Amino acid sequence: MKNSLKKTISFIIIIAIIIISIGFLANFNNSLDFFDNNGSNSDSSYLLDVNNNSIKYEVKGFCDRVVDGDTLDVSGIGRIRLVGVDTPERGESGYKEATDFVKSKCLGKSVYLDIDDKENKDKYGRVLAVVYVDGVNINLELLKLKYAKILYIPPSEFQPGFGIYS
Repeated sequence: MKNSLKKTISFIIIIAIIIISIGFLANFNNSLDFFDNNGSNSDSSYLLDVNNNSIKYEVKGFCDRVVDGDTLDVSGIGRIRLVGVDTPERGESGYKEATDFVKSKCLGKSVYLDIDDKENKDKYGRVLAVVYVDGVNINLELLKLKYAKILYIPPSEFQPGFGIYS
């Protein structure tokens, strides 16, 4: 009797673990459904028309945290690294200004992401993207306001002189 009760409890625990794992994986896959099987962006992109200006983007999300001037968190997508720009790190001159600028533009707002088609994640697993808010290219604004410098790491669809830099 005792043995069969242990087996039944073990069986129930195993089934519960399997169900929870499947639920987690399904949720994780849904948050990354803009990637295809080989890790590159899918061909589905959208155009956002702002003041007669068309902006290409792959995914829209909500910025719920700004980590620093070139990194933010977007609900349902994850950590985003603004591609092609480099802002000062904590403790460096200009850190607060760059971070405050990105907070003022992105935090608590809808963001549109043009994800790098050639290299969509960096070595830390952050999604590489140009970020648009209210039709404004945040990556380019950081450069224009001198809160950031150009950072080109190949391969990238965003090369100096084109795309986000123009």
